Amino acid sequence: MISLTEKAYEKVKSQLQKRGKGIGIRLGVRTTGCSGLAYTIEYVDDYISDNTTINYAQKDFVVLVDKKSDAYLKGLTMDWVRNGLNEGFDFINPNERDRCGCGESFRV
Repeated sequence: MISLTEKAYEKVKSQLQKRGKGIGIRLGVRTTGCSGLAYTIEYVDDYISDNTTINYAQKDFVVLVDKKSDAYLKGLTMDWVRNGLNEGFDFINPNERDRCGCGESFRV
């Protein structure tokens, strides 16, 4: 199950409202970087049941996870953080063993 902090929830909701369409976001992982995997996030306009599962549903939007990424994202908490001039989503994943030095990729 995926969870979102209040800040992440409000940010996703706000971005979907600004976009003017969409049912939610899809989270996944892709192979890249020093440590092997990186998180992906994209807007979703339609639910495609053959390759995604609903991991989080609220009245404002859903969070979908593609099935091949589901095992990597179990227990994930998504947060929205601001650090100086930088801001973005932060992924707190109990399955991570370590992250690369730049923080762009992780290993399970």
